[in-house]
Amino acid sequence: MTELSDNIWLKDRWKSGTLAIWLAIALLMIFAQLPAIEALALGDTDDNLRMAQVRALLGGQPWYDLIQYRLAPPVGADIHWSHLPDLPIAGLILLLDPLIGTAAAERWAVALAPLLPFAIGLFAIALIARRIVAPIAWPLALLATLCAGILMPMWMPLRIDHHGWQLAMLAVALAGLVDPKRARGGVTSGIASALSLTIGLEMLAFLALIGAATALFWVRDRAEKVRISRYGASLAGGAAFGFALFASNANRAPVCDALSPVWLSAIVAAGALLVLLAILPLGDWRARLGIGAIAGGVLALGFALIWPDCLGRPEGVSAELQALWLDNVQEARPLYRQSWRKALLIVALPLSGLAGYALGIAQSWRKHERLEPLIALAALAFASFILLFWQVRTAPAAQLLAIPGATILGAWLLPRWRASAQILPRVGGSVAAVALMTGLWAVIPLIAFPEETEEDVADISAGAGDMPKCSSAAGLAPIAGLPPSTILTPIDLAPRLIVMTHHRGIAGPYHRNGEAILDVFHGFRGNMARLRETVARYDVGYVLLCPGMSGEGHYGANDPDSSFARLNRGAPPDWLEPVALPANSPFRLWRVR
Repeated sequence: MTELSDNIWLKDRWKSGTLAIWLAIALLMIFAQLPAIEALALGDTDDNLRMAQVRALLGGQPWYDLIQYRLAPPVGADIHWSHLPDLPIAGLILLLDPLIGTAAAERWAVALAPLLPFAIGLFAIALIARRIVAPIAWPLALLATLCAGILMPMWMPLRIDHHGWQLAMLAVALAGLVDPKRARGGVTSGIASALSLTIGLEMLAFLALIGAATALFWVRDRAEKVRISRYGASLAGGAAFGFALFASNANRAPVCDALSPVWLSAIVAAGALLVLLAILPLGDWRARLGIGAIAGGVLALGFALIWPDCLGRPEGVSAELQALWLDNVQEARPLYRQSWRKALLIVALPLSGLAGYALGIAQSWRKHERLEPLIALAALAFASFILLFWQVRTAPAAQLLAIPGATILGAWLLPRWRASAQILPRVGGSVAAVALMTGLWAVIPLIAFPEETEEDVADISAGAGDMPKCSSAAGLAPIAGLPPSTILTPIDLAPRLIVMTHHRGIAGPYHRNGEAILDVFHGFRGNMARLRETVARYDVGYVLLCPGMSGEGHYGANDPDSSFARLNRGAPPDWLEPVALPANSPFRLWRVR
């Protein structure tokens, strides 16, 4: 497919080469993050809640109880996650605790744990490149990965949220999809998909497309019955095992936002249908297509009839909460509602990947080799690109899916420029090829138009979570020294609060706790009487703000009569007593009289 010349060393040493690259990049990331590791600087709300969840597990909270009791007291906040991503973190803490103490063990556990899915993802990406591009194309694929500015942060130290594992499992499922050994490929894709679904449903659309591609392989070639039978059995069995072992008490009800009886029934039925299709003696592709379409239609109709409540958005929040909060989450906005700089950085690599896929399909069409898996990957990449116009939360997956196509583009461009007899075209062309392949070409317009408007800045930061000053360990230390209490604070700050102090919060940005989230918004957006209601409902001892943190407008900062605005300008009611904090503190704190 490519113009790459053969290189026995690269071909035979891809495993050790990938391991060496992973180790080198991992060490560089750890070194760069040492101050953040020392400060336990979990900047994202989900990373902080993951840490709180691990602590609760190690503290003796029952396995199937995933209520976070330090939010929304006294009942607690129901969290829809599973314990599967907690296991590496908890295991590292238990391993390191006797050697360096609990506090240091936690810091190094959250630094090292994300590097595990990073390693899995790199090996899977290298394997995909070897299978669909060339046996020596894996370094180009890893180069494109390391330049993926939205994907790579998901595997950085301290990024302990579950998305890194889901992206790694997506890469493994793709490696199985393009595996020439049908049985092994089916099992690989099925198990990886089941693990991803056990963690969460964020990759559901992409995993469903992998399943559809697997079925279409069988339509094209009946010999693929081995793949779909192994895939169906592994998917159904893996999902059932994951549900039995990891589904929380709450997720054993028919909820729509996690692996519950709703999705388990659909997955098991889909797996069983694929196994049945593999058994049927259908020699003509038209018959296979027809029966497969009927099976898919029956599955979709059955789901719609049995679980009609899950046909809409899985969060299931009220219209008020949707408008106040969920529609304003930055990652839930479509691409065209981002600043042009951010949008360009998101789409640059996917566009390069799509160009590479088009080139690869054209080459394969002429040579009649590797065409089906290449078309499948291209279709997944194109679907992920389209989904960006729905929500940019799919951007990491879109960049991941673009990497094989980008590798094709690089493998075609680089040999042509390097073959030049002139040093300037050879060097400059090679640099240009790398820029085109990796999406770094987007830097050119960013440099050419350096001016940022206030709107651009606001757009980039909106919904990004806590600003660094509002999540610093030093800033929260004086608050941690106060007697334990329930603290009312914006929802993006509450997860950080419960990790860095012994206090309780009211609500974090987690959709199952809509009533508590609305209470926080109503309290801050309303007048002081409404704030008092929220304080009384949760027996709040303190009210905490961090002036200047992102998203203040959603709490009524622009309404001079709101409680939030009055507190921000230092005009509390007489039932709130200011608490003295250090002069350099980013916070304002009031004690409830």
